[in-house]
Amino acid sequence: MVQEAQVAAAGVSGADLVQVAKFLAAGLCMGIGSLGPGIGIGNVVAHALDSTARQPEMRAPLFSTMIIGCAFVETTAIYALLVSIILLFVAK
Repeated sequence: MVQEAQVAAAGVSGADLVQVAKFLAAGLCMGIGSLGPGIGIGNVVAHALDSTARQPEMRAPLFSTMIIGCAFVETTAIYALLVSIILLFVAK
């Protein structure tokens, strides 16, 4: 068993390990980087709907504020996407 593992590990080069690390880092970057915005947008929409249910006449101002807030929250996920693309295609 140990000899089989040594033979398998002998065929792995440093460049292969770098590729694996890049893929893992990019995946973790997108996974963790999009978790916060997903929760944030969910909270924004939930509270906007709750406010609209309490005061229906405030729907238009709440909706525009909600859209602006969602855009600001979504930029975090876009930054995470940018970092993961840099990790995949630029990092050596």
